[in-house]
Amino acid sequence: MIPFETLLKTYGYWAIVIGTFVEGETILILGGFAAKLGYLALPWVILSAFIGSLCGDQLFFYLGRVHSQRFLAKRPLWKERVYKAQRLLERFQTPLIIGFRFLYGLRTVTPFVIGMSSVPTRRFIVLNTISALIWAIVVGIGGYLFGNILEIILGDIKHYERLILGAIAVVGMSLWAVHFYRQRRKRVPSHFV
Repeated sequence: MIPFETLLKTYGYWAIVIGTFVEGETILILGGFAAKLGYLALPWVILSAFIGSLCGDQLFFYLGRVHSQRFLAKRPLWKERVYKAQRLLERFQTPLIIGFRFLYGLRTVTPFVIGMSSVPTRRFIVLNTISALIWAIVVGIGGYLFGNILEIILGDIKHYERLILGAIAVVGMSLWAVHFYRQRRKRVPSHFV
């Protein structure tokens, strides 16, 4: 069996790229914490998150620009979130493009909605790049600082690292599951719940 530390050092950056391509806060906090533990380097964690997040959101922008109706037809859960994102985009175009990564529940759908809009591609690319960089720095450093706080409280956190990494993962997955359950519940008629 491959030791945990070896797996983390070997595949950690790739896991961050892939995880942030899809959604990302939990994986980036884990990456920042792993950097605090010395398994990864914080600048590379931030760069990996930047790349994954930027590429994922560019893909959703493209899907919104080119395949919006077909894509939406297969995702009825998105209807309410698309409506919310469209309303926000009408009122706060630039702040929304820069800040959508920080809006829980709207992160994936917002670049799709922006792609459906009249926002020029070049404008989205520039603002999305700025947004991805800000997000990667803030959340990556947040994970690292979380490790610092735990070290102050617990002392040598190396003894607790697997427990802490597991707890962060469980909390992140739990938040996602609750959000997913709420979204599904909104679609199902009350007599089926």
